[in-house]
Amino acid sequence: MNKRRLHHYYTKLRWIKPSYFLILAILFGALSVFALRANNEHMVKLRNAVYSADKNNQDTQTPLKALQAYVTSHMNTDLSAGNTSVYPPIQLKYTYDRLVQSQSASASAANTQLYTDAQHYCEQQNSVDFSGHNRVPCIEQYVQSHSNVSLATIPPSLYEFSFASPVWSPDLAGWSLVLTFIFAVFFVTTFIATKFIKRS
Repeated sequence: MNKRRLHHYYTKLRWIKPSYFLILAILFGALSVFALRANNEHMVKLRNAVYSADKNNQDTQTPLKALQAYVTSHMNTDLSAGNTSVYPPIQLKYTYDRLVQSQSASASAANTQLYTDAQHYCEQQNSVDFSGHNRVPCIEQYVQSHSNVSLATIPPSLYEFSFASPVWSPDLAGWSLVLTFIFAVFFVTTFIATKFIKRS
């Protein structure tokens, strides 16, 4: 490449200062950091709304849907279990406790009815036994032979949730990162080109 052409490129490039691109890259980089933090803070607010609804025995489906919609469309809001996590990130403790209590109450009611049925059955079998001495073994045998009450497993989908955020999202944080990368590339390119032309 001859010197006249290099001089021509240099006269065009000297008006494009690499420092301009560096400043823009730094500004958009800082903006992306603040935007990513804002995304995370808004996710925490939505998650707290879910926990509050769960604790106060209110509708959890509406805040859960709002949380899922936000997490799956914004960066830095991940609520997925991942490889290192043992438990899902969203666990509705109070919903789970209420499900367990409901099952326990149902089992208790079923057991009470079972003992009542056993007592009636054994009274009919030993109607002349007023002391009840012979009825006790009868009741025990009836309960053992008729007892099929067991607590069913509560499906985790009723109280455990996991939402994954995208790698990149078309929001303020996402576009700020894109512009940061573009201006960083422009800075490196113009810096190298200017140094090369000056040396030549």
